[in-house]
Amino acid sequence: METPPCPLCRATTILFHKQKERIFVQCSNCCSVLLHPEFYISPMDEAAHYRLHNNNPSDTNYQKFISPVTKRIVQDFTVYDAGLDFGSGTGSAVVKVLEDNYYCIKQYDPFFHTDTTVLEQKYDYITCTEVAEHFKNPYKEFELLYKLLRPKGKLYIMTELFNAEKDFASWYYKNDPTHVFFYHKNAFGWIKDTFGYKSLHIENRFVVLSL
Repeated sequence: METPPCPLCRATTILFHKQKERIFVQCSNCCSVLLHPEFYISPMDEAAHYRLHNNNPSDTNYQKFISPVTKRIVQDFTVYDAGLDFGSGTGSAVVKVLEDNYYCIKQYDPFFHTDTTVLEQKYDYITCTEVAEHFKNPYKEFELLYKLLRPKGKLYIMTELFNAEKDFASWYYKNDPTHVFFYHKNAFGWIKDTFGYKSLHIENRFVVLSL
């Protein structure tokens, strides 16, 4: 089977892992691993899968999970700054926590919050929690996110990173059929340099890109 170019950095890929009916390839440049596009599920099945997620914004465990993002926003920005939760899903704990603290944050999701007028504005901060792994065209998405940020803006991401020490065969994160791109830390370095972010912070699954 022919391997596709990396949808982030456009470099060549090589076969990396076969699991039952699915094939994963690895980028020769940014070292990320991606699901071969032939094994993407349909948009209808993707939306149905998201509806199965138990994303109750009021769930305290869920709020704790995304707290690295919300705590940093409260630390870095005021209630007068404008925010966007990109890929907010069926229910966003990020939005719930920030609105409870009087922050103004809008939502966009290609399936559940489809008002594209929010993508015509600029924001001081953007959150992307457990979303980037779903990007089929990560270059296009990160280009958009960069353009949506105001000067000195920050992009907050949560996604579980791939590294060579992981036993990919047993890694739970790849088993979700909607997870198609697994970022190596090199990928975020590439994003920083390509789009012109001034700094990059990575701590476990929490990533901050700052202008």
